[in-house]
Formats: sequence, structure tokens, C-alpha cells
Amino acid sequence: MPAGGSKNNNKRKDYKAVSSYLILSPFKRKEDLFAKVYADRFDFSKCSVELNTFFRAFFTIFIDLFVEIYYSRPYEQKCCTKDNKRVFSGTACTIRRVLRVISNQVLQTTLDGLKAISRVDLCVLDTEGVMLATTFSEAEEFRDSVLAFAGSPADSQVVSGCQFFKVFDDHQLEYILLANGNNNDVHMVGRMAAFQLQNLLVAYKERFDKDNFIKNLLLDNLLLVDIYNRAKKLHIDTEARRVVFIVEIDHEKEMGLLENIRTFFGTRSGDFITAVDEKSIIVVKELGEQDTYEDMDRTAEMILDALGEERKKEALIAYGTIVGEIKEVSRSYKEARMALNVGKIFFEERKVIAYSSLGIGRLIYQLPIPLCKMFIKEIFDGKSPEDFDEETLTTINKFFENSLNVSETSRQLYIHRNTLVYRLDKLQKQTGLDLRVFEDAITFKIALMVVKYMSYMETQEH
Repeated sequence: MPAGGSKNNNKRKDYKAVSSYLILSPFKRKEDLFAKVYADRFDFSKCSVELNTFFRAFFTIFIDLFVEIYYSRPYEQKCCTKDNKRVFSGTACTIRRVLRVISNQVLQTTLDGLKAISRVDLCVLDTEGVMLATTFSEAEEFRDSVLAFAGSPADSQVVSGCQFFKVFDDHQLEYILLANGNNNDVHMVGRMAAFQLQNLLVAYKERFDKDNFIKNLLLDNLLLVDIYNRAKKLHIDTEARRVVFIVEIDHEKEMGLLENIRTFFGTRSGDFITAVDEKSIIVVKELGEQDTYEDMDRTAEMILDALGEERKKEALIAYGTIVGEIKEVSRSYKEARMALNVGKIFFEERKVIAYSSLGIGRLIYQLPIPLCKMFIKEIFDGKSPEDFDEETLTTINKFFENSLNVSETSRQLYIHRNTLVYRLDKLQKQTGLDLRVFEDAITFKIALMVVKYMSYMETQEH
């Protein structure tokens, strides 16, 4: 089903759909199968794709995948330039891996469970004979028979003492199931397993639809009317209280981390766990009417504990404000993202950062750098707080920690009260600010935070 103009019709005749996962392929052999999309480099809306019947159901998923490849290219692909167009090519197995990376784990668990109950060995292969999950190693020997069976009109068949079953999704062949044995009991177990796989396909596709909806919701890619229409179709409560958590680790997230967090939250249908970049995992958590921000802190600590000791050392968790409607979820996500960034600058000692606790750091984070430089120059007359010696900086920070209390600060620094007063007087002569005066203390505190913000932004640029 070509979409787009009618140019290069002679060339398009060479394109041939040979697989349920194929988008475009100029090759004759399945092993040369490539997925291609052509997009104008200067106008992203000008693109051309060809879809077979099965792939139309996954069109939304593919577009999200293509956009991700077009901008950040995290997946395997080849890229070349031709006639002012960028051509992105990724093998069909790459797209299958994106679509099935979770499903294969579920398939293996399902087969293991069915074997434990029935004592019948099972195997699942795709339509190209690639083994996806199995409980017996001999299944590899049936690859040629699987390919022949996939092209036959039969729904089930016995080959060399092994039962073959087709598993369909919307009348499109998706899997081939093997049940090792040729008696009636094995046939019954095979039919039950095929039925279970069909149900898994439906559930998995629905979860993918929800996952894409949540991603687009977080990134503000949906119109207001689309938010409510799609939420209704996916049976998502639009008026539930929700909050967004972002879990970030220092290095690129491991493949199993997303599943670990999903396991932690269990099977609650109101919670959604997804990812929009290489380092972050996003949790959209549905809340009860009585849940408070103290409960959110406890939830964040529990997530950290669930990551394990090693990952916990590298992890940060931030969360936004609680929202009451689904259209506001993107706001909670943006707040969580800001909390994560601000926390790295001003709250380095914290593992959990709430947007509501950012204070003045949230305002400083949004200041333009030229304005910050101008402010520091005016306050310190061309100098910088970084020029102060370590003793002075320690005294200043401890004085702020103790709410400008001279006696308590001197006690914690193990110095005489008069010594602290002398240091404060010396600082006043250098800067013109008396930290014992509330207004001067606020100005100095803001200046210190601005300098910290500027230093952080400089390291980010480099």
C-alpha cells in the first residue's frame, strides 16, 4: 500500500513484501531483508513508507521508532545521503527486537510454566524459523520443516513426531509453536499453548499501545482531544491522581532495569513504566485519595532499595507534583525533570529530590548565564566566592546551616564565639555584606548558588 507520490514507479515495482515485519525491501531474499524510510532532510513531514496489512496495526509504534532513529539514532542502522535525502536502514530483526524484547522473556516463562504442568516440551519460532523460546534443544532441527509449514494452508500438522501449530494475530501468522510428541495428549497441550500465546499477543500489543500513548503524553505530542479519546479507548482513567517519577543512573541503563522496576510495581493497571532516553526510566504512578508527598518519598526510597546496592549508589530519583487529570501528567514529568537537573547542582547529597522542595534553586536554574555573570560582578566587584579560602567557605556554609546563629555555629566549628565574629567582620570588609543581617545573608546565599549554577553549566558545555 504505497503512500506518497507516484514518482519512480518503475523502481517501486522492485519492492516486495515478503515478511509480516517488512516495511520496504528492494531485495529478493529474506536474509537481505531491510526496513527503509525516505524522508526529506528539510521537511520531516515529506516521507514515504509502504505498509502491508499487518504493519498498519503497528504504524504508530513504527513512527515513534523512526522519529527516535531520525533524531537520536539509538538503534542499529545504516545511514547514507542521496539526492538531498537521508536514508535510514535497519535490519528487520532490529525492529523485531524492539517489538519483542519483553515478549521473548514472557514467552520463555510461559513455556517453562506449561512444561512444568504438562511435562511436554514446547518451542516457539517466528515465521522465518528464528527460535524465540524453547524447552528442548532439539527444536533447532525442525527449522526447515517450520518454514515449509509456515507457507502451507494447514493450521496444525505432525512432522517427524512433533506437533506444529500456527499462532495468529488478527489473522496474520505470527508464531509457529512446536509440541514435542505425536499423541492426543500432546496435541491438546499444544492447542492450549497456542491459545495462550494468542492471548499474550493481544495483551502485549495493548501494552505497547499504552506505552506509546504514555510516551506521547509525557512529551506533549498529543492534542487535548486526542488525549481523552485515546485514554478512553485504552481504558485509562482520565481523572485519577497521578505523579511522575524519573529514575536516572549514571551510565546507560541495563536491559533488565526496566523490567526490574516493572516487577517492583507489580501488575497494577494504573501504573505505567516507560523510557524516553538512554539513562532514565519514567514511572507514572496512580495514587489513592489519601496519598501524600510523604508517601511519595517512601515510594522513591523503596524504588532505590529495589535497584540493589550497586545500582543504588549511581541512581537519582526525582518526582513532580501530584496532578488530578491525565492532561496534566506532562506537567508533572517536566517538574520531575527539572527537579532532577536542579538536584544535581544544589542538592548533591540527596538521592531523592522532590520538585516541591527545590526552593530558590528552581528560580536560579532558569536564569540566563549573562544575567548571572552580571549579578556576580555587581555583588563581589569582579571577584568570585570561589576565591575565598577553604576556612572562610566552611564558616559561611556552617553559618547558613545554623540559620545565622553565631553561638551554635561557633560550637559546631569548635572555635570561640569571638573568632567567628572576627571572621564575619573580615568577610564584611571584603564583600560589603554582613551575614548577620538577614538581607545581606540572603544576597550572599543567592550569589553562592548562582556561582554553583554557572560552574555546573560550564562543565555541561564541555
